[in-house]
Amino acid sequence: MGLFNLFRRNPHEAAARALYGAVVAQSRLPAFYEAYGVPDTPDGRFDMIAVHAFAVMRRLGGADNKAARDLSQTLFDVMFVDVDRNLREMGISDIRIGSNVKAVARAFYGRIDAYDAGLKAGDDGLLRGALSRNLFRKSSPSEAQVGHMAAYVRRLAADLDAWPLDDLMAGRVDFAAPRIPESPP
Repeated sequence: MGLFNLFRRNPHEAAARALYGAVVAQSRLPAFYEAYGVPDTPDGRFDMIAVHAFAVMRRLGGADNKAARDLSQTLFDVMFVDVDRNLREMGISDIRIGSNVKAVARAFYGRIDAYDAGLKAGDDGLLRGALSRNLFRKSSPSEAQVGHMAAYVRRLAADLDAWPLDDLMAGRVDFAAPRIPESPP
């Protein structure tokens, strides 16, 4: 990489920022915390962002298109700039920030692997287990809540698989609203 590459704008940055904004907005919907039982904590909110970012990155990374894979990487980069900023706002010192961001990145990669394996499995047991260990790790959701979340993640992945790649490349995505269970879990 030459010196001038340091000053070149990433052509995917605007789309990645728009996608990340949509990921965060969807992740903040009250239904996830009220009906689905996701802990309304910094960890729970990060895990909701991780679920949605994973689904978008999965779609982009699965495309037979280098630009889409580059956008996926840029989305990851934008997300982790935000993680860094949030950790600093939470009072993590400059000395510890690097190791904390690395730990969050490792956790995110672990979630990607677990959720991807869960989606590829023929039954929901693997996905439910991954969600229980990660998204619900510091709470005690009902089986119904975990089931609702697993169904949501499957719908999310299917919706994104059908979403036009050109729209994603332009930073446009509309997530379906989470279905509110008819009776409390």
